[in-house]
Amino acid sequence: MDEPLSSGSNDNANAASSPNSPDETVVNGVPHRQLGRILREMRSETGLSILIASKAVGMGSGSLQRLESAKASKIDDAKLTKLCRLYQRMDRLDELKTLAAQRREQSWWDERTDMLAPSFKVYLGLEAAAERLTVYRPDIISSLFQTQEYAEVLDRIYFRDDSPEERAQRMEVRRKRLHLIHRSVSPVEVDLVIDEGVLRRIVGGPRLMSRQLRYLADLPPNVSVRVLPDDAGYPMGKAVDAFTLLDFGDGKPPEPPVVYVESFAGSMHLETPRSVRAYREAFRVIQRVALDVAESKRLLRRVAKEYMS
Repeated sequence: MDEPLSSGSNDNANAASSPNSPDETVVNGVPHRQLGRILREMRSETGLSILIASKAVGMGSGSLQRLESAKASKIDDAKLTKLCRLYQRMDRLDELKTLAAQRREQSWWDERTDMLAPSFKVYLGLEAAAERLTVYRPDIISSLFQTQEYAEVLDRIYFRDDSPEERAQRMEVRRKRLHLIHRSVSPVEVDLVIDEGVLRRIVGGPRLMSRQLRYLADLPPNVSVRVLPDDAGYPMGKAVDAFTLLDFGDGKPPEPPVVYVESFAGSMHLETPRSVRAYREAFRVIQRVALDVAESKRLLRRVAKEYMS
């Protein structure tokens, strides 16, 4: 993978160190934020208050609150086991332990790229909570905007040895994700830019590509699709990897934005302010020289028609 715009490694030098007192708190990175979100959701589903839940597992209410808000200085696997048992969600224990084992730094790298990778599970949780997605794809149509047949062709190539049941499970995850952009109440807002070359790279044959491009052109109004034309060259002066910038709005506690950077070798989460600013500015520069939404739709439909001729 090309070197990212900013790895955030220098910013991590300023990350909070482990506190000396159990009453002190630290602000953790993406994995621990996702762990806290899952614990809050599980407790909410059972209808238990923090006070009742904490007493049931033998911990202080303040400790559980810090755990749920990603400010805990220590995450105890034994406590996670008790909480999962209390909430009758032992099926999520391994996931929570994986998240707890991640470093507290605000940037982290995961070399696995399959849908079982901890980074992808974390990403799905972040995506579900986001109010806006800013997506740049120079290489392929992003999975959230693929037709099922486009997705199935790529899935069969990448996961060559998987069973039909495993493939069906991944397609079900994909179908559930589509609700984010198609739901009638507060659908996620998306700014998507794809390179023109993606339109010409055939997946599954010309007819499939024609249907895929028409699908892109007909996405709902909350999804703005722009095409970066070939003659725009390299707006940043170098190649920029595929990335998604997630914004979460003004929640309590507030959720800082996260950049999810993808490559064949693995994926990376970045949330230091410098890294987020770098990718946000990169998208602004790329978007500025991309075709506008109307021009992009015309191009998508024109290329879709060409595939059918």
